[in-house]
Amino acid sequence: MMKFCLKHTLSVLALVGTLMISTASFGAIEIYEFKSAEDEARYKALIEELRCPKCQNQNLAGSDAPIAVDLKNQTYQMIQDGRSDTEIRQFMFDSYGDFISYKPPVRPSTWILWFFPPILLVVFILGWVYKAKKGRTVAVDEVNALSKTEEERVAQILAKHQSPKSEQVQHSNAQNSQNSHTQTDKDTP
Repeated sequence: MMKFCLKHTLSVLALVGTLMISTASFGAIEIYEFKSAEDEARYKALIEELRCPKCQNQNLAGSDAPIAVDLKNQTYQMIQDGRSDTEIRQFMFDSYGDFISYKPPVRPSTWILWFFPPILLVVFILGWVYKAKKGRTVAVDEVNALSKTEEERVAQILAKHQSPKSEQVQHSNAQNSQNSHTQTDKDTP
């Protein structure tokens, strides 16, 4: 009899534990009923675009933070009230600032977000081109600029090494010339 009670108690505890876990996971699922498929698509697009103020790098659709749940409810309610996407975005901007959106509007307060990266890229490319061009020019100028003593030393080295070689080159050219004449003489009938 005691074994039966212990088995029965363990079974009941396992069942209660399973139910608690499954109901906790169902709590995160939000079910909204929309008037039309268009309203549902608008809702999904808006919660994908709007950022969770608490999570900061997560949109409302992916966040389970309490403020994200509240903002999703507000978005749903505004869509049910017939507000446009522009009105909903404006409400969010007014309430939470430009940070709430992954696509902030272009205005003086957000110019740095919109224009700084392209300007920085252009400046980087221009600097790289200037440096590459300047480096090439300096290298050519340095090669051409020899001092008088360097020029004299180069002339001495060339004179010393060219005289024996020039004789060998002339001798080699003369032999090649003779060989080509004898070859043409053999070829002619």
